[in-house]
Amino acid sequence: MKLLVVESPAKAKTINKYLGPDYEVIASFGHIRDLPAKDGSVDPENDFAMLWETEGRGAKQVAEIAKAAKNAEKVILATDPDREGEAISWHVLEALNQKRAIKGIPVERVTFNAVTKDAVQKALANPRPIDQALVDAYLARRALDYLVGFTLSPVLWRKLPGARSAGRVQSVALRLVSDREREIEAFRAREYWSLIATLATASGATFDARLSGADGKKITRLDIGTGDEAAAFKAALETARFSVAEVEAKPVKRHPQPPFQTSTLQQEASRKLGMAPARTMQVAQRLYEGVDIGGETVGLITYMRTDGVDMDGSAITAARRVIGKEFGDNYVPDAPRKYTVKAKNAQEAHEAIRPTDLGRLPAMVARHLEPEQAKLYELIWKRTIASQMESASMERTTVDIAAQVGARALELRATGQVVLFDGFLTLYQESRDDEEDEDSKKLPPMKGGDPLEKRAIAADQHFTEPPPRFSEASLVKRMEELGIGRPSTYAATLATLRDREYVRVEKKRLVPEDKGMLVTAFLESFFKRYVEFDFTASLEEKLDLVSSGDVDWKVLLREFWDEFTKAIGETKELRVGDVLEALNGILGQHVFPPRPDGSDPRSCQVCGTGTLSLKLGKFGAFVGCSNYPECRFTRPLTASAADGEASAEGGQAVNGVRILGKDPVTDLEVTARDGRFGPYIQLGDGEKPKRSSLPKGETVGSLTLEKALALLSLPREVAKHPTSGEPILAGIGRYGPYVQHGKTYANIDKGDDILEIGANRAIDLIVAKESGAGGRRFGNAAATPGRDLGEHPQGGKMEVRAGRYGPYVAWGKVYATLPKTMAQESITTEQAIELVNAKAATGGGTKSKAKAPAKKPAAAKKPAAAKKAPAKAKSAKAKKASAAEE
Repeated sequence: MKLLVVESPAKAKTINKYLGPDYEVIASFGHIRDLPAKDGSVDPENDFAMLWETEGRGAKQVAEIAKAAKNAEKVILATDPDREGEAISWHVLEALNQKRAIKGIPVERVTFNAVTKDAVQKALANPRPIDQALVDAYLARRALDYLVGFTLSPVLWRKLPGARSAGRVQSVALRLVSDREREIEAFRAREYWSLIATLATASGATFDARLSGADGKKITRLDIGTGDEAAAFKAALETARFSVAEVEAKPVKRHPQPPFQTSTLQQEASRKLGMAPARTMQVAQRLYEGVDIGGETVGLITYMRTDGVDMDGSAITAARRVIGKEFGDNYVPDAPRKYTVKAKNAQEAHEAIRPTDLGRLPAMVARHLEPEQAKLYELIWKRTIASQMESASMERTTVDIAAQVGARALELRATGQVVLFDGFLTLYQESRDDEEDEDSKKLPPMKGGDPLEKRAIAADQHFTEPPPRFSEASLVKRMEELGIGRPSTYAATLATLRDREYVRVEKKRLVPEDKGMLVTAFLESFFKRYVEFDFTASLEEKLDLVSSGDVDWKVLLREFWDEFTKAIGETKELRVGDVLEALNGILGQHVFPPRPDGSDPRSCQVCGTGTLSLKLGKFGAFVGCSNYPECRFTRPLTASAADGEASAEGGQAVNGVRILGKDPVTDLEVTARDGRFGPYIQLGDGEKPKRSSLPKGETVGSLTLEKALALLSLPREVAKHPTSGEPILAGIGRYGPYVQHGKTYANIDKGDDILEIGANRAIDLIVAKESGAGGRRFGNAAATPGRDLGEHPQGGKMEVRAGRYGPYVAWGKVYATLPKTMAQESITTEQAIELVNAKAATGGGTKSKAKAPAKKPAAAKKPAAAKKAPAKAKSAKAKKASAAEE
């Protein structure tokens, strides 16, 4: 028996059907080891030694693989065909060697770009060793990200309260978003006018022409800047005689785009389907690993993490065959199209993303797929087929028109475009960000000297517009253009920026939060080199050289670390005043925008004599008056002046803490604060003052004293339990609003107000939870009610639920955690069955865990408890440090 190790259980199931009983296929569930989230996991003083840790599911999977390996005649590592996949194979091999599970057993590495029977069998016939250069590149990248995150983030915490983390790629991506926001804030609209003449030929056909010149000088888009100038030109054109001066027609060819690579797939799925990059990759993963088509599990697309744009020769032949059959021979070009990758290092330049069988048309598989899967497959199929179709042929016509006004000569121009042969455009046209496609108007037949009749003259006012904010698609495109990060990591980088609350998405655009702008300004001021685009791109190039074996990875790390630690050391003596001076300079336009009345945006409108500036308090940055403590006016960074005055009238604010007033019962001060983990309110001071988190949607600036007192009164009794007669309480905890009866907790829905939830609703939630419909308990907290995934083949309902430690699938007493690559919203019944079956096979589930301790003598429990104690302490420390991870 031969043991084959892949990454996902879905892929394992599919491949197992291809290979039969001579093989055992086991999934690693992605990475089995990782760097612990604590200081010292990478040790620069010990030649960058890296401390790897195997915990949780990783440990279980290693044990399962090791057990199977001991009885195997050969171990074949078949993880994904990219750097990450190479690293996972290396981790598996290292872990098996540590367990001495493969002594004397040969180990091979194979890769396949598609989960099809032919691709898998071809890969097995061509094994190779693990590519150590690719592993070294992974180790270097992982060490760099760790060292930057765990070294730079604590500096942020000390010098910039309220900041959460910094990362090697994350911070540069954030700078792009922040820089664009500053461009928008600095933008000043400029007025301009356009003059459009509607003209008619002798046959009566009309068209529009734009004023392009006057008195021998060209007129560009912004040259007519006032209404008076426009009115003068319009008056002249009203009396002009028009004729055709010259007609020029040029043939134009438009060629198709190459098939998808990772970044272009994310961009087009965002534009055409409205799918976020992370979601695109999740759906593509499912299409790659295999989908049930008529009772057979089929991998529908090739590997979706790739820099490559070319296709296998057999796929090109198949595409040309499909084009001829579906569209006609005139849509098949004379020669196949070849595309080349633009990356300087083609180490990851595998085949482009394409359907595994181009004859499998979207309509053939749509009924077997979930809606998002069907849409993404159709997008990939169309792009692939279009890439091998004939070019579109067009004729672009330019007509220059003379307008004679007495002795004065004015010039107009009309342009049009006619599609002579649509070619690939009949199937697919790439979308664009932040710009419209050229208007393809057809002009009527004309020739030089033809007279033209004036039908109308229009003078329209316009104003220039600021550059648009980045969408996720346009940010991915810009990062790729600059060479920042790897395409396979873009989705994770964007997710990190949202999770850290550095950016938010509004109308599909990325808007930087205040804390994101602050972090960028701080890094630009004191770590400018490490957020420069050229520096980050050059580091990526060096990492590519590591992957090709041209640069030693530890030499790269030493060079980086020596300079980086010097920069960190220079901040030790950094004073608050230095930080404030730098932030005031960079963020002046953002924090102090022009006032409508034209007054000084930095003047204090409360005392009239003070100057407003940025201040740093315990809980973050705020704006305060220079006359403090005589003037106690403060406001959030981007609050309007009116909001600031209301805040000052509503209560004093000092050091970024808004004073709402006093509790009439205790006479203690009620304050609203913005802490590291979000806004909250506090009653009084002292060692353990009473505090309450703010519900979602509530902000420090909008909070009233009455609302704050109501929140501080939580938890409150809302009902009596119908059976026990014990109180049911409503409150806000670590995981949001909840209702509680004894040790049973039930999260309340978004539509429920924690301050207004009534007895009937609270009883319903508690009874549902106690009856098992509300999800699995985790100690004193519980997950939200789950989504029904249907019946298990062995009987019993399956649900996917949001638990304390992440989403999981529940089937009876078996609970299977979802892998990071699988989303709670999109998990299918088939995936759920695989997960719970795998969990049950390892003895997972609360039932088996509950029985196990009863079989052991009581004395055996103490060592187990002793072993667990350090893990808990480490977990707390890891949690504190987790913000430093990218």
